[in-house]
Amino acid sequence: MTQSNFNDAFLKACRGEVHDHVPVWYMRQAGRSQPEYRALKEKYSLFEITHDPEICAYVTKLPVDQYNNDAAILYKDIMTPLPAIGVDVDIKSGIGPVIDNPIRSITDVERLGFIRPEEDVPYVLDTIKLLRKQLSVPLISFGGAPFTLASYMIEGGPSKNYNKTKAFMYAEPNAWHLLMDKLGEMTITYVKSQIAAGAQAIQIFDSWVGTLNVADYCTYVKPVMTKIFTALKEQGVPLIMFGVGASHLIHEWNELPLDVVGLDWRLSIQEARGLGVTKSVQGNLDPAILLAPWNVIEERTKVILDEGMQTPNFIFNLGHGVFPDVNPDTLRKLTAFVHEYTTTK
Repeated sequence: MTQSNFNDAFLKACRGEVHDHVPVWYMRQAGRSQPEYRALKEKYSLFEITHDPEICAYVTKLPVDQYNNDAAILYKDIMTPLPAIGVDVDIKSGIGPVIDNPIRSITDVERLGFIRPEEDVPYVLDTIKLLRKQLSVPLISFGGAPFTLASYMIEGGPSKNYNKTKAFMYAEPNAWHLLMDKLGEMTITYVKSQIAAGAQAIQIFDSWVGTLNVADYCTYVKPVMTKIFTALKEQGVPLIMFGVGASHLIHEWNELPLDVVGLDWRLSIQEARGLGVTKSVQGNLDPAILLAPWNVIEERTKVILDEGMQTPNFIFNLGHGVFPDVNPDTLRKLTAFVHEYTTTK
């Protein structure tokens, strides 16, 4: 791909550089809401798709082609690296990740191994290399943050209250910190390999860390997040942080050595700036609004854009992932609207 037809608006926004329109991409833009993807899923499992670079690259690139988005995000799961360190994980339809050997003691933590990306997840790296040849927009890849990965590993699957996770954290602090260290090292190694393969930005998903209060976050999680982002900062690509229901942690995130703070829909761009967030901001239309009439979508989007455009370091996104029942035409129309509205402004 030649530099002349490469759309770098997303990378410029991450760095706070001047660009000609607000860049757009959507979490979970590749997958469940697309009929082409659903047709693929009738033939292949998620495991089979992610292990086949040609198919995985097709799924990743599809929303960029269909919606004219300003970035692609690699199609995979945050659980992808866990089998390499000895975690038996299965992605079950309608449930999510299910783990047969949940963490129950420090012995279980000590048993966890190390990831060797070139040997353990070569298909991820091959997909990245393939996409870099195909895309005219930046490729975002990602990793799961230690708290969120640990929550699945301790609960044995998705949870509504994370009681087992928090109980383990409080009752077994030595085991907890060892688990954070091991998952932190895994994340650093895994993400560095993706950057070496060609990923141009990294988003760390700490999807469920909002269940913690600020004091517990600072004690049990922030040290490993500081370690991760400090190690990745040396790689020279934009680093994005995102979690759900974590607005109370925004100040802590703003202190981490990262580039972009991702917001869910609970905190406005203006409120985040008012709380002292000086980094680039990404967000944050409530994905449920995509099911509303177009005039509602347009009105809510304008409010976010008007707030975001007060500084050049803003990326438009949703406040969480695209729902399966969102019409792809809505996303196409929304991307066009954001581009038109922000170019003329």
